[in-house]
Amino acid sequence: MTDDKSKLLRSLTIDRSAGKARRSSRRWLPISAAIVACVVAFAAFAAFEFRRGDPLKETASQIPATPQPDTPQPERTTANYKAAGSLAASGYVVARRKATVAAEITGKVVEVFIDEGMTVNEGQIVARLDSVLAERDFELARSRVETADAAVAAISADLEDANRIMSRVQTLSQKNFATEADLTKAQARVGVLSAQLRQAKSQFETARIDAKRSGSVLDKHQIRAPFAGVVIDRSAQPGEMISPMSVGGYTRTGICTIVDMDSIEIEVDVNEAFIGRVVPGGAVSAILDAYPDWTIPASVIAIVPTANREKATVKVRIRFDKKDPRILPDMAVKVNFLADAKSKGAAEAAAN
Repeated sequence: MTDDKSKLLRSLTIDRSAGKARRSSRRWLPISAAIVACVVAFAAFAAFEFRRGDPLKETASQIPATPQPDTPQPERTTANYKAAGSLAASGYVVARRKATVAAEITGKVVEVFIDEGMTVNEGQIVARLDSVLAERDFELARSRVETADAAVAAISADLEDANRIMSRVQTLSQKNFATEADLTKAQARVGVLSAQLRQAKSQFETARIDAKRSGSVLDKHQIRAPFAGVVIDRSAQPGEMISPMSVGGYTRTGICTIVDMDSIEIEVDVNEAFIGRVVPGGAVSAILDAYPDWTIPASVIAIVPTANREKATVKVRIRFDKKDPRILPDMAVKVNFLADAKSKGAAEAAAN
C-alpha cells in the first residue's frame, strides 16, 4: 500500500523539463516560417526571370545576322538616297529685277502717271517734277549758244576780209606799190582775228555743252521706268517733295516700285548636310501655299556657292519652267527635289 501511495505521488509531480522543451519549440516556429517564406519567394522570382528571358533569347535567335555590305561608303549613301525619295525645302518667290524708281534731283512732284497693278514699258514716264526753273536755265543756256554762234560768224567774216587785204598787200609789196609796214600790219590783223575766232569757237562749244547739261537736268524732272514691268507700290503723291537721298522731314526718296515679272524665280535654303543631293538642272516640283493643289514644274538654276554659318544652309535658285500670272513675288512656296532627276540634272550640267 505504501508503494501505491508513492506511485500516486510521483504521478502528481510536474515535469518541468517537458515544459521547457515545448516553450523552446514554440519560440523557433515563427523563425522557421519566415525562412521558408523567403526561400519560396526567391524561387518564384527566379522562375519569373527565367521565363521572361526565354522569349528574348528565342527572338534574338530567330533574327538573322545582317551581313556587312562590301560596297564602299559612297554607294551606301546613294542607296539610302534612293530609298529616302525626294528632298523637300521651303522658300519664297523672288524677282531678280526689282527697283524702286526715284528721281536724281530734288524737286516737288507735280504729276504721277502710274498706279498699283499697272504695266509700264521701258522709258515710260511715271511721274513729273516741277521744272519751271530748269526750263528757264535751259532757255538761258540756249541763248548763250546763239550768242556764241553769232560771235563766231562775225569773227569769221572779219578774218576772211583780213585775209583778202593781206593777199592784196602782199601782191602790191612784190610790185613795190606797198611798204613792208603795210604788209606787217595786214598779217598782224589776220593773226589777231584767227586767235579771236578760236576763242569764239571755244566759247561756243562751252555754251553748247552747258545747254546740253541744262537739257539733261530738265529731262531729269521727268522720271522714267528703268525697265518693263508691273508697278507693285506707289509711294509719292502730287505736291510732295522727293529727293535722291533722305534729308529728313516729309521728303520721299522714291516714286514707285516696279517688278519685272519675267524675272521671278524661287529661292530656298537647303540644309548643308543634304546639299549633295541637289544638282544644277535637276527637276523640281513646286507648290505655292496659296494654291496647295497646283504642282508647278521647275528646275534648279544654280547653287549659290556660299553657306549660312548661323543656319547651316545653302541657298538654291530655282526657275519656273512655265510662267503664270498667279505666281507673285514674295509668295511662300515648298519644293521637292525629285530623286530620279539627279542623274539627268548632272548630265545637263555637264553638257552646259
